[in-house]
Amino acid sequence: MRDQLLRLLPGGKKNAAKACPLSSTPLSSKSAAFLFLRQPEALSIDEQETLTTLQQFDPEIEQAYRLVQQFAQMLRTRTGERLDAWLESARASQIREIQSFIQGIERDKAAVVAGLTLSQNNGQVEGFVNKLKLIKRQGYGRASFPLLRQRMLYAF
Repeated sequence: MRDQLLRLLPGGKKNAAKACPLSSTPLSSKSAAFLFLRQPEALSIDEQETLTTLQQFDPEIEQAYRLVQQFAQMLRTRTGERLDAWLESARASQIREIQSFIQGIERDKAAVVAGLTLSQNNGQVEGFVNKLKLIKRQGYGRASFPLLRQRMLYAF
């Protein structure tokens, strides 16, 4: 999505000659992606104006924003049963990045539906694994196995 926004923003590859009536400070693709992912109610007035200007600049941006918000809403409300309807509307779009995202979803659709529906996840396990790897990296080349074992036991 960031690449799509970069292509459509002023100075991007696609619309270099086309001027966008944004504010005097250029909008980075990271900032634009941030605007896309936040809930509309959580945006400040300036952010809402920037988002509206972006949507008016190109119809693809408006369509991409709508699709991103629908998917984010499915994720927030855990309504994975609406994934098929979302995939149909996303397939109708001709946005290259959305099409690539759809292909990734379809490769492991069962896992995506489970992630969108179930409240259980492996976040806590991933956190522990991350902490263990951090401790291991800190002792690389200096610590013997007993010392590394001791540090891991004390960390938890």
